[in-house]
Amino acid sequence: MPLALLVDGARPDIWHNLGSTAIAVTPSALIVGTAALYLWGARRAGTIDPEHPWSPKRTISFVGAMVLVFVAIESVIGVYDDTLFYDHMVQHLVLIMLAAPLIAMGAPSELLVRSTTGATHRAVTRALDSGAANVIGHPITGFLLYAMLVPAVHLTSLYNIMLTNELAHDNEHLAFLVVGYLFWRPVVGIEPSRHPLTPGLRLVYLMLAVPIDTFSGLVLLSTNHEMFSAYTNLRRAWGPTLIGDLHTGGAIMWMVGDSLMALAMIPVVVHWVRSEEELTKQIDAELDAQEAARHQSAGP
Repeated sequence: MPLALLVDGARPDIWHNLGSTAIAVTPSALIVGTAALYLWGARRAGTIDPEHPWSPKRTISFVGAMVLVFVAIESVIGVYDDTLFYDHMVQHLVLIMLAAPLIAMGAPSELLVRSTTGATHRAVTRALDSGAANVIGHPITGFLLYAMLVPAVHLTSLYNIMLTNELAHDNEHLAFLVVGYLFWRPVVGIEPSRHPLTPGLRLVYLMLAVPIDTFSGLVLLSTNHEMFSAYTNLRRAWGPTLIGDLHTGGAIMWMVGDSLMALAMIPVVVHWVRSEEELTKQIDAELDAQEAARHQSAGP
């Protein structure tokens, strides 16, 4: 039910409506269709190469991402995303910090290559090997897009446009998923890349991204006026004050965003430590082999 049509123009608090939904035909069709297409591709990849079936872990990751997209857009979060700034912020974090890395873990580009044959396969391979794809898939590109997107859609008039234009809002969701995928792809490091990052560089990559959310969150926390006219025009008579809503959203971006980024560093550090241990064992084995060869050549 539209917010303006509720009794006295007052919407009950979000915490009393956790079961509310914002089901819409187009987003639902896109989410279900994307998941179904991925599942079809995973099955086809196993049919084409039975000895190397598609990893179930990747499938679970991708389908899990689609579930999170549904939760972010069409659950109670989607009901209030045009009304409460802090709810909108939660939605964005779910999309770019949770769903997007799961999409990267699903390796959709690699699946596209493995699930196609003939002329389609050649076209896909040619596109993914092109100079444009090389630029788009570069870690610096993903980082820069993330660094521009986060403050642009939270601190500028773009946010107000997305509040008042449904198509712009839908495209914002898509942008968070696409940019998020490009950002997390080199961190996950599953898909083949011309510019792979070592575990140490992955950690640096994430550490450099932390100030982006911190800066945007602190700007929102320090504001003393409503930044977006759409909220003022809504004349909401319930929930937090306009400034309180902005401050809560800023705190979520700063503390929750930074916390999620820090959590993402943990598996990167673990992988780095394990890779260093494996490298050390490999070097030790080579040195032992060289020492044994010297003793053997020296004779009794």
